[in-house]
Amino acid sequence: MSSENRTSIPNSLQEHWMPFTSNKDFKENPRLITEAKGVYLKNHHGKTQIDASSGLFCNPLGHGRKEIINAITKQLEKLDYAQPFQQGFGGSFELATRISKHTPGNLNRVFFSTGGSDAVETAIKISIAYHKAKGQGERFRIVGRERAYHGMHIGGTSVGGMINNVKTFASILMPGVVHMRHTHLPEHKFVKGQPETGLELANDLERIASNFGSENIAACIVEPIAGSTGTLVPPKGYLKRLREICDKHGILLIFDEVITGWGRTGSPFAAQEFGVIPDMITMAKATTNGIVPMGAVAVKEEIYDSIMDASPKGAVELFHGYTYSGLPIAVAAGLAVQDIFEKENLFKKAKEMSPYFLDGLFSLKDLGAVGNIRGYGMMGGIDIKLKEKPGKAGYECFKACYDAGVNFKATGDCLIIAPQFICEKKHIDEIIEKLRTGISNYMKK
Repeated sequence: MSSENRTSIPNSLQEHWMPFTSNKDFKENPRLITEAKGVYLKNHHGKTQIDASSGLFCNPLGHGRKEIINAITKQLEKLDYAQPFQQGFGGSFELATRISKHTPGNLNRVFFSTGGSDAVETAIKISIAYHKAKGQGERFRIVGRERAYHGMHIGGTSVGGMINNVKTFASILMPGVVHMRHTHLPEHKFVKGQPETGLELANDLERIASNFGSENIAACIVEPIAGSTGTLVPPKGYLKRLREICDKHGILLIFDEVITGWGRTGSPFAAQEFGVIPDMITMAKATTNGIVPMGAVAVKEEIYDSIMDASPKGAVELFHGYTYSGLPIAVAAGLAVQDIFEKENLFKKAKEMSPYFLDGLFSLKDLGAVGNIRGYGMMGGIDIKLKEKPGKAGYECFKACYDAGVNFKATGDCLIIAPQFICEKKHIDEIIEKLRTGISNYMKK
């Protein structure tokens, strides 16, 4: 068998332990993707599917972009790797500058990681290092939120609040973490955009500051829109209230924008969309259009300066980094992505396409299996009514939709829809039509 066929249809499925997958179920009836171009995928049965979730939120520019492929190829021919410790190469500095042109306020210092989980870990460490540099080393607590997802490292799992993640690894989680309540209230049914109620939930941070001592809290981390848990859109005024409480108590505010970053809300970052400037922003996914793993943390200048000023010249100021920080091919992909964003004005396109997408998504409200729909920008969540046990309905519905020719991510009983920014109205129509078919077929089982 040729190497090409072997990777498309492997001889064995047993050796690969797949992530976040029902391995036993998958290996009985595999779903293998063999090709991708534009907004379409092809599976190993030769059937074409439309990509309704931009991969895992990470391919908003579409698949097979020649500009990115060519940039990576040219970089490999010139420089495949450069040590990131005590040396570097010019591309990473250029990309940091390009990123800083889009970040809000003075979040102009960029630390590169290898993905979103690493970016969250980096932001947590920077918050601790900053307070130590300011002579406040007693600040060790991090405040997270229920139903949050911040990656799968120990730090990210600790501050996250997805139940199965926390329960599985409870014995080894990071100490000093406290969680606010999530913002998904019973009255938030079929709300398009931001809910009117729930602002008061931000006061959980004030209560935590009182109970544990604000002088012991280093940072609060939230996703502006909780993505992996089903597109939980923040109530109006909620994020601004968190900012006010953080300012009052000297707590750093971290926005995890691994999903919302780079146009998903219609603005470069959700921070701009909701008019709140955090102290740090984590990003990944769309930074390279999902082609090469890369993450980054954008940090306020005063945080960077405080850590720099606390160390003598010649010393390592922050004992943190990764072998693949600022990897040349990841940087090349990132620079090509920046060019595409600017050339095709994709943030504007996403904002303009959002109302059409959300109208289509909410048109599925009449289906009997649909319990709720939420959405903002180019992301939405469809809750499938519970069936026997949590997660079963969502998984079975996902499989029915997959067979109907629409591919997306499902978490628990929520179908997460996040179309690519290159979508035209006909593509949105196709996504909605195939979702209707798939959900209807699921209901017949």
